[in-house]
Amino acid sequence: MKNGWSRKLFLCPDAPTAEDARPDTERIIDEIRKQGISGQEPVRFSVKALRSLYPLCPDADWQITVTLAWDGEGWEITRLEAGDTTAAHYGLCVDLGSTTLVMQLVNMETGQVEAQAAGFNPQIRYGTDILTRIFYTKDDPGRLAELQKATVRGLSELMQKLEAETGVDVSACAALIVSGNTTMVHFLLGLDAFCVFHTPYAVRTLDAGPLSARDLDLPMDGYVYCCPGKANYLGGDIVSGVLAAGIADSPELSVFLDIGTNGELVVGNQDFLVVGAGAAGPALEGGVVRTGMRAEPGAVDRVRIREGKIQVHTIGEIAPKGICGSGIVDLLAELFLYGWMDIRGKLVPEASRWIQRPEGGELAAEYAPGLFFFQSDIDEFLKTKAAACTMVEYMLQVIGLSMEDISRFYVAGAFGTHINKESGVTIGLYPDISRDRIICPGNTSLSGARKILLDRGLKKKAEELIGKMDYVQFGAVDDFLHLMVAATAVPHTDFSRYPSVMRRREEIQRHGEEAKS
Repeated sequence: MKNGWSRKLFLCPDAPTAEDARPDTERIIDEIRKQGISGQEPVRFSVKALRSLYPLCPDADWQITVTLAWDGEGWEITRLEAGDTTAAHYGLCVDLGSTTLVMQLVNMETGQVEAQAAGFNPQIRYGTDILTRIFYTKDDPGRLAELQKATVRGLSELMQKLEAETGVDVSACAALIVSGNTTMVHFLLGLDAFCVFHTPYAVRTLDAGPLSARDLDLPMDGYVYCCPGKANYLGGDIVSGVLAAGIADSPELSVFLDIGTNGELVVGNQDFLVVGAGAAGPALEGGVVRTGMRAEPGAVDRVRIREGKIQVHTIGEIAPKGICGSGIVDLLAELFLYGWMDIRGKLVPEASRWIQRPEGGELAAEYAPGLFFFQSDIDEFLKTKAAACTMVEYMLQVIGLSMEDISRFYVAGAFGTHINKESGVTIGLYPDISRDRIICPGNTSLSGARKILLDRGLKKKAEELIGKMDYVQFGAVDDFLHLMVAATAVPHTDFSRYPSVMRRREEIQRHGEEAKS
């Protein structure tokens, strides 16, 4: 990929002679120019590469491969190797999430993903939510250094996993593209992140530019580029996602929603982009639910009610240990459709023996032996659901559009990937539109980072996108909480917005009554 963030070139410069006594560096750079590296792009040697010139070059009979890394303004030669090793040219991209890190090793010649590794963000030990981590590090350089080192440790461990799986020397990679929210990027760079949370929200940086990997203590040659962000709560992960989805390349209107602890939203097309962000809540990821858990073996990820019984599926098909986000959405959808939960999201104890009061406490649905989903869990989840769908409703009102004007409704991230579309519509998390208009593209933060890795020209495109974006911070909207009240109901207080859901509920309950008679 000639426009990637790194290049590998096989060179055969003439060996020095009495007639041609040019310095080694000069003769190598002259050969690089012959292979199409513009004279407008500076080329220089790293100290490591300089020190390897002798005896490598004469020992290789001046048949060498150079690795070049783009530093934002020109090329740095980071490594020299004997012979032609251009086929072994790799780069890295990572989705730097607050909970999970996902990294890919990419073949820079073919664009193919050679391997992928994932793991939990080591920052979690300092707080499961971002705000706790921000307060932990506030005005304390020592603690901030702890978070920075934890972030680097997490990335380094993924690099080791990729190397073990593929046998590729990952330290030879000359480019790492990082896609993460504004706080995660601050912690990676060792920057105080209290500004992300506190007015006037003037963050330390939204575009740090390419940085030396070694300066960040990452075990690789070359440079790290963090995807630029728009604002404190709308970071590079969303900009990267918009690039991946191609929203700004199409005349058709799209909604791009990324739901997590925070909710980020983009509405627009090639002509305009309106973006917003606000708190959604950890309930969508299994947080604050008493038996909630991440999507790990033993987590209930699918739920159905059949013949009056709750049936579940677990990740790894082992005994249930708890319930993750997709299982929660399924459970609430089924409870509502079968009349075990009413429109207010309140459990109906007389509807089923599976609705009970364990140990005399609050009402709960026993979705697996000894595992309960409590009324308070439902209440918390519906607040989170309401926040997410109210963001969409408010943004469409602002720009004078309705859901009928939207061609594609993207639900990004792992959450959108695993949720059953029908269940998402049933509880009012997604709009009641043709299901083929609801698109779950997966980890767009990562796929956008990979696109940037292979085409550094997308850096400029990302900057242009940011320039087009009009930003709304939902926390500053006066009537946002009032709008949320209607969306707290299941699927919504306005039934006319969810005709297919209400028809299905009536049909299921009618058949249930017929079976009883």
